[in-house]
Amino acid sequence: MNKKQAGYQYLLAYKITVPIYDYTVEFTKRRVSNYSRTVDQMVQAARSGMQNIAEGSKQQSLSSYIKLVGVARGSLEELLNDYYAFARQNNIAIWEKERAKREIREIGEIWAIIRTNPILPDSPAFPSLPKSREQAVNLLITIIRQANYLIDRLVESLKEKHRTEGGFSEKLYRNRKQYRGY
Repeated sequence: MNKKQAGYQYLLAYKITVPIYDYTVEFTKRRVSNYSRTVDQMVQAARSGMQNIAEGSKQQSLSSYIKLVGVARGSLEELLNDYYAFARQNNIAIWEKERAKREIREIGEIWAIIRTNPILPDSPAFPSLPKSREQAVNLLITIIRQANYLIDRLVESLKEKHRTEGGFSEKLYRNRKQYRGY
């Protein structure tokens, strides 16, 4: 019988946030003024999108996990809006997802790496950020949308787990009752 692996490192919702963070660092170095508060906010939002999933998974309380995954989702939404604003302010067209997947080869390469590695290596060999501003922005918008979709699904599955299995306090209470023989 195949047992599913546990841990945030195995989650697609987590693994796609790694290139989002790395590419955002690279993108802001190349494309956004170094003296801009926007750089710090974009990098921190990308980092939060990744780190809050990891931190949440280590919580004893399922409700705390759900809350931190929600923070990750909110951070990525903020980051997505920063990329939309960059596109708008620089007259860059935002592509439909099918066009982005068709014309930006890096999207397929990123997913190939994510799918072939149960957990990402310490230094995954993600492709370089496209040199074209338009492709770079559309790559990031596309993978952030994909991450948001996966995180939304993760939240729903965690809520269902909480509904069916109960929360941390409920489990402690059941264990206490069992210990006392009730």
